[in-house]
Amino acid sequence: MAIKFQYNKTFLQQLNRELKVRLNALPTLIAKESALRVEVIKAKELVQKLEADIKKDMAALSDSDRLWVEMSEGLVKVGKVNVVVKKVAGVKTPVLQHVDFEIPRYSLVTQAAWIPEGVEILQRIAKLKITVELAKKKVKILEYARKKTTQKVNLYEKVQIPEYKESVRKIKRFMEDEDNLAKSSQKILKVKIAAEAA
Repeated sequence: MAIKFQYNKTFLQQLNRELKVRLNALPTLIAKESALRVEVIKAKELVQKLEADIKKDMAALSDSDRLWVEMSEGLVKVGKVNVVVKKVAGVKTPVLQHVDFEIPRYSLVTQAAWIPEGVEILQRIAKLKITVELAKKKVKILEYARKKTTQKVNLYEKVQIPEYKESVRKIKRFMEDEDNLAKSSQKILKVKIAAEAA
C-alpha cells in the first residue's frame, strides 16, 4: 500500500499526524495482543478442564447405566440459560451466569428412591456441557480478536509506520531541496544585480 502524498507542508503535517497516531496506538495494540494471547491460553485450559470433569462424571455414572432406564424421559429440561457479557482485554465474551431447569412435578412414591439424586446429577452435567459450549465460543471469539489484533500490529509495525516515515522523509528532502534552490537562485540574483550595479 503506497501512500499518496503531495510535496507540500500541508501533506507533511497530515502525514506527521497520522504517523503519530500509529506510533501512539502501537504499544496499546501490542499490550492488547499479549493480553489476548494469555486469555486464549486460559480459556483453552478451562475448556480442557471442563471436558475432563464431564468425562470423569460420565465415567462415574457408567456403572449405573441400567438405573437411568428407570428415569422418565423429559424429567429434566433446560429452561433459561442466563449469559452475561464480560469484557476480556476489550473483547466482549459470554460468561454463564446460571441455568434454570424445568422439572415437572413427579411422585416420589411411584419413582425410584434415587431419582431426586439423578435429577441433580443430570442438572450438573447439563450445566457443565453448557459451560463447555460457552467456553469454546469464548475461545473462538478471543482467538479471532487476537488474530485481528496481531494483523493490525503487523500492519502498523511492518507496513504503515515505515511507509509514513519514508513519505515524511521524502517530503522533507524535497522541501529542503526546493529551499536550497530558492536560496541559491537568490544568491545568484544578488550577484548578478551587484555585477550590473558595478
